[in-house]
Amino acid sequence: MVGLTAQAALRDRRLIYATSTARAFAFGLISVVLGLYLAELGFSSVRVGVLLTATLVGASALTFIVSLFGDRFGRRRSLAVFTLMIGLGSLAYALFPRYPVLLITGLLGAISATGKDRGNFSVVEQAMLPQTATDAERTGLYARYNLISTLGSAAGALAAGVPVLLQRWLHMEVLPSYKAIFLFQSAVAVLLANAYWWLTPAVEAPGRANGGRLVLPKARSAKIVAGLAALFAMDSFGGGLVVQSFLAYWLNVQFGFTAGTVGAAFFLGGILGALSFPVAAWLARRIGLVNTMVFTHLPSNVFFAAIALAPWGWLALVFYFCREALGSMDVPTRQSYIMAVVSPEERTAAAGLTTLSRQAAQSVSPSLAGWMVQAVGAGSPFFLAGGVKILYDLGLWLSFRRIKPPEEVRTSP
Repeated sequence: MVGLTAQAALRDRRLIYATSTARAFAFGLISVVLGLYLAELGFSSVRVGVLLTATLVGASALTFIVSLFGDRFGRRRSLAVFTLMIGLGSLAYALFPRYPVLLITGLLGAISATGKDRGNFSVVEQAMLPQTATDAERTGLYARYNLISTLGSAAGALAAGVPVLLQRWLHMEVLPSYKAIFLFQSAVAVLLANAYWWLTPAVEAPGRANGGRLVLPKARSAKIVAGLAALFAMDSFGGGLVVQSFLAYWLNVQFGFTAGTVGAAFFLGGILGALSFPVAAWLARRIGLVNTMVFTHLPSNVFFAAIALAPWGWLALVFYFCREALGSMDVPTRQSYIMAVVSPEERTAAAGLTTLSRQAAQSVSPSLAGWMVQAVGAGSPFFLAGGVKILYDLGLWLSFRRIKPPEEVRTSP
């Protein structure tokens, strides 16, 4: 890329970084407040689990839609529409906090519970970013993308202490202070929806020039994508048992942690996870993308299960921090690997289908977790989550360690 093309690519890349970071801040903030807000409304753990499941089902539906039609509809337009939906969903949570309304809002994909921006938005941005860089730069590109968005999410989690300040300084009741956060997210959504139109047409799919036809992965790519999708579904099912909103709820019920304490813990965890992304890119250059995914993820899942064994809140947080320091190193490497093993015109579908498999599997987990807390024990979701995710790591290494991305293929002299 030279001249104006290089400048335009750099501008697009920076704008994607900026918008994803702002969006992640709002999602990180809501992920902490959401669980506490639902608890304050008096919902049982089963009802909270059902509502969180609804948000994941809705996100899965949007991911399915963007996977099939996002390139035809337009990547910039898709991002703008999804953002406006989040704005409307936040308004619904603030103004109409009745269970049926919240359930419908979640099923429409208009609220985020995970605190991580890796759904329908990420699908579009994952497909955009490789068009602004070379193969050699790709993993580092995703490392920076995830680094700054995770820092944004961590800052949002830290800002979850704002409701406490509103209660103290403005003498607001607890529920109105939480509602103010949802109104804030709605305003952020409106601003971001407008920002996407500053991206250049160069980020749109190559196939749009031919009428925006849908390009599904072809035979070899389809086999790889299907295998990855199945394994990612296993990983996300385990992770979905303890999404961030559920963890906030669990820490509140189990140890009496306040919104400020949970937010500060999630902030530090987010910082540790974010700092691991450049390390993951460095490690991938030396041992490969698949090895980096597996060898960092395995120990993180042991710490994940150990959270439930902690008799004290501070020890649970230590295990959580250890898990966060290792558990996200597979994110930029996974994204880079998927984009590397398919052709450019297959990227949106590949990113969408693998993300959809993760979301679909994750969508059933919170309801199961809510039931397990009542029927089995407070720590049971953590044990099941850790075990399932360890099986995923072993399956990934056994199935894909020999399938190399272009930059890892050694050419004969």
